[in-house]
Amino acid sequence: YPWGYDSDNGPDQWHKNYPFANGRHQSPIEINNKEVHYDSSLLPWFASYDPGSAKTILNNGKTCRVVFDDSFDRSVLRGGPLPGVYRLRQLHFHWGSSDDHGSEHVVNGVRYAGELHLLHWNPKYSNYLDARRRTDGIAVLAIFLQVGETPKPEMKRILEEINTIKTKGKNAPFPNFDPSILFPKSHDYWTYHGSITTPPCEECVTWIILREPIIVSSDQMAKLRSLSKNAENEPDHPLVDNWRPTQPRYFRMVSASF
Repeated sequence: YPWGYDSDNGPDQWHKNYPFANGRHQSPIEINNKEVHYDSSLLPWFASYDPGSAKTILNNGKTCRVVFDDSFDRSVLRGGPLPGVYRLRQLHFHWGSSDDHGSEHVVNGVRYAGELHLLHWNPKYSNYLDARRRTDGIAVLAIFLQVGETPKPEMKRILEEINTIKTKGKNAPFPNFDPSILFPKSHDYWTYHGSITTPPCEECVTWIILREPIIVSSDQMAKLRSLSKNAENEPDHPLVDNWRPTQPRYFRMVSASF
């Protein structure tokens, strides 16, 4: 079923074709300091990414995505709340139509200009799709993008390719990229159990949300907004506001490493 972020096919319609979207472990959520509990048993997390695993960058009409080789434990995330090693499969961004919104998670009422998701899967399952059916199948490392004065030089490599993948369905080779250059200095994080934020919205995700945002410039955000959500031969519609609103937290605990 086609889905998107417009009024006719957007997040409040998803549940009609994707019943998971009405579940009780959905993402994103609002993280509120008053409801977060510090967990002294939470370990530091570690990412060891092989730049050679980066393959392609693409515009799928919903986001800008970088795809990695996940055929073996080449680029992995471990530690933190995770029970084992998780393989990096792809990273992608969510952003708004202006700098004052665009992130999916909200922290103490603040919505950032964007949010970067690094999606990993648990290789104890036979493949990625199988992992998406398991409660411990997926780990997403989430990093907020905050607009400030200085552009983030490490974002340059991704943004340079935007013109090559302007329209839906376009992709380009994207070799030799280590996404850990995008990490903020602090590795402090919040963690909770939730879902993929796009249909089918399976409730399979251990979220690791970094407290410290990375600073990007307004021009860098504008570059993401210059992508089109339509194909080359269709009218140009800017790809913006590709974020899902926050979902009820219900009884879930959000833990903090700090």
